[in-house]
Amino acid sequence: MAIIKSVRGFAPEIGKNVYMAENAVIIGDVVIGDDCSIWFSTVIRGDVNSIRIGNKVNIQDGSVLHTLYQKSTIDIGDNVSVGHNVTIHGAKIEDNVLIGIGATVLDHAVIGSNSIIAANSLVLTGTIVEPNSIYAGVPAKKIKEIEPEQTKEMIEKIANNYLMYAEWYK
Repeated sequence: MAIIKSVRGFAPEIGKNVYMAENAVIIGDVVIGDDCSIWFSTVIRGDVNSIRIGNKVNIQDGSVLHTLYQKSTIDIGDNVSVGHNVTIHGAKIEDNVLIGIGATVLDHAVIGSNSIIAANSLVLTGTIVEPNSIYAGVPAKKIKEIEPEQTKEMIEKIANNYLMYAEWYK
């Protein structure tokens, strides 16, 4: 069973059909929607501010989600894949987004729907990622626009795969 801790009077709320790896850590003011998966060595630390995770979201191995005390929150929409070893610190991630392996998304950034953040990219504080686009690099810059149908189909496939993988562990 994952480590689930209350802090400052806040207890995590977990939706239906959620897989949490045994060494995942979920702390404090965290709400996780339905059909999500939280993978090995992931830390979701809602100790200093709120973290909201939508439905059919997968947070892959080694990722860290945290916020700034009284200054930033994390809001993740539906159908989002957060790759291995990603750091999200106080950002908004809209629906149908893929955050690539090793990427970092900093406070007050907004990742528009149907977008991809390439592996190892750094999305700086306050960056607004346009919907239907791919951003890459350090710092992350727009490299291309993409058709929403293409992105949604690919991201939907990844999210569905992670639902299947989670079933293997239940």
